[in-house]
Amino acid sequence: MTTSTALLLADLTGVAVFAASGASAAVAKRLDLFGVILVGVVAALGGGIFRDLVIDEVPPLAFGDWRYAAAAAITAAAVFWLHPQLVRLRTAVLVLDAAGLALFTVTGTLKALDAHTPAVGACMIGMLTAIGGGLARDLLTGEIPVVLRREIYALAALAGSIVVALLVQYGQATPVPLSAAAAFVFLLRLVSLRRRWSAPVATLRPPGTGTRGPQG
Repeated sequence: MTTSTALLLADLTGVAVFAASGASAAVAKRLDLFGVILVGVVAALGGGIFRDLVIDEVPPLAFGDWRYAAAAAITAAAVFWLHPQLVRLRTAVLVLDAAGLALFTVTGTLKALDAHTPAVGACMIGMLTAIGGGLARDLLTGEIPVVLRREIYALAALAGSIVVALLVQYGQATPVPLSAAAAFVFLLRLVSLRRRWSAPVATLRPPGTGTRGPQG
């Protein structure tokens, strides 16, 4: 299997996983069939479209290759019809989202590096590719985007992007190490959810609790 074929398969798998995540979230919000497919497609393709536009790959693969839209739409429709068998949809959404985050982190960073983007920029593109689908899904379903919460989400993608860039830098960008990088992002996301890890937030003092100066 060539590198381009492996990258295509990983990309399509990420599309299907994010489509399932988006469709599951839409089903939980009781959207109709069209709404479920729309949310699934947007969640699946949003990050990749951003990536391709940034690296000047026009038209984006989501528009130029029918397999991307087809994989997203078919997966979303399947989730709509099979959702009675999908118990605990919230758990399913979180697990699928973590898997999509991991896959798109790897493929987004690799594609940016293949386009001769400097390593720092490639890591940023990889992170934004990974979080773009979840951001679009949450906005369409009326949720506060995960990336804006205290959870370890974008940080997991950024850490994975750095790992991928280092693997490429040292000539280790083969299927096994790249799969390990994806597994690292996936596990980091799930463990952070399980253990309730979060990024620090600013501490705000209630009004009127500040130190007052001398009264004159």
